[in-house]
Amino acid sequence: MAGGKETPRQKMINLMYLIFIAMLALNMSKEVLSAFGLMNEKLTESNQATEARNASFVASLDVKAEDQPEKYKPLKAKADQIDDLAHKFDAYLEGLKGKMTAKLEDKKDYEIMDKADYLDQNFFKGGIVTKEGKEFLAHMKGFREGVANILAGEKGMESVIKQVNDKFSTAEVENRDGIKVDWLDYHYKGFPLVASLTKMTQLQSDIKTTESEILSNMLAGTLSSEVSMTNYTTLMETSKSAYFNGEQFDGQIVLGRKDASTKPSRVELTLDGRKLSPNQYSIEDGKVKLKIGTGGVGEHKIEGKLIFAQDGEEIEVPVKSTFATVAKPNSATISADKMNVVYRGVKNPMTISFAGVPDNKVSASAQGLSRGSGSSYVMDATKIKGREVTINVTGTLPDGGKVTDNAKFRIKDLPKPTGTIRGEDGAIKMQRNSLKISTIGAKFEDFDFELPLRVSGFKFKVPGQPTINVKGNKLDSRAQAALAKAKRGSGVQIFDIEAKASGVSVILKKVSPVFVELTN
Repeated sequence: MAGGKETPRQKMINLMYLIFIAMLALNMSKEVLSAFGLMNEKLTESNQATEARNASFVASLDVKAEDQPEKYKPLKAKADQIDDLAHKFDAYLEGLKGKMTAKLEDKKDYEIMDKADYLDQNFFKGGIVTKEGKEFLAHMKGFREGVANILAGEKGMESVIKQVNDKFSTAEVENRDGIKVDWLDYHYKGFPLVASLTKMTQLQSDIKTTESEILSNMLAGTLSSEVSMTNYTTLMETSKSAYFNGEQFDGQIVLGRKDASTKPSRVELTLDGRKLSPNQYSIEDGKVKLKIGTGGVGEHKIEGKLIFAQDGEEIEVPVKSTFATVAKPNSATISADKMNVVYRGVKNPMTISFAGVPDNKVSASAQGLSRGSGSSYVMDATKIKGREVTINVTGTLPDGGKVTDNAKFRIKDLPKPTGTIRGEDGAIKMQRNSLKISTIGAKFEDFDFELPLRVSGFKFKVPGQPTINVKGNKLDSRAQAALAKAKRGSGVQIFDIEAKASGVSVILKKVSPVFVELTN
């Protein structure tokens, strides 16, 4: 304080000032420790929500891969590899955090987590990284390089690979003095326990958000590929399956995705090798409508290409179609009213007829096939072994002659049911009270048959609480009690849903789960 000789009173005041400053420094240190602890809690809650979203994505991808294997199986294979890497690294970090706080009685007393003993003793010894420290670095490297290898060569993933390499890099770091130090020393040596604990949780957050970004980018790339002009094909639309001599053929060549805004900039087509002139076709509503005669009896080929302008370049879509001109009916028209397959466990309505032949002169036979009236039939494929059924058709012509035909139909099992809550499926955000009174259901997503499902039970899981088996289609008292203990933002799981359909004798596939993020 002031110069000169100090009185005993002044010395006492100076000492009190020093004590007061020390107390302020001590309180500030405790506040910083508490701030780290609160940040760790927030990151943990956010990680739970992200994990629920990732799990929902993977579950829905499983359904898509089953329904459309050619399109989604390659995507699912890579998604499964990414998910496996993420869960292994996350589980290791969670185990490490458990060891770091194993000796603490109160895991939320952050003000006592000011020591750096655990990591300093287990990661470093005599200035050398220990076996445990090398294991930590190996997990960082394994996740970083594993993700990069899986995404290598994937179009549009270059920026994602760079982000992964940056986020999970263990290269030397330059400190504030401009000196390069080992990454492990820089981030974890000498830090308070709560700070290191928060950094571990942040790493878990980086793992989960990285997985989310990769999965969403992969799906976006698949959708972009679907709408690209290079993936289009052409279809032939006709008013009937066969034509008589002298008729005008009214076929229309259209793109697989009908869109009035999708028009070719140029058309180059031939009929049986002869080039079509502009007055033999017109472009209407995205279709190339043909105006040609049917020609003589026999098969006729329409070939060529449609040229589209895309991103300043010309994209060619090949055209290769055929139609037949016939003198009299010689083939049957057999169609499934629902789709081109029949399903086990349900009555499949079918229409079977011969063009130009009365329904009472047409007969059809196949295992499981029964006739209703006219051209209406029902196929019950429940007892048929194998994956195909052949329907044989015979028609009697007016002159007494016989014409025959047959068609094969694929036999499929009923699709996998989707779990619902208040009619919604997948990952849902919901208030706690709404979930408490909501009905758990199940449905066949985008299925052509009306088959209501009745739920008789399910399993209910709240993070940090035991799994509860529930009978019926609503939360019972035990499930409601567990729900009351869930934190805001928690990801609640409803899985192993038991459902049955009336009148269906086959065993249904496992119902997909429902994930609920609590909003209050």
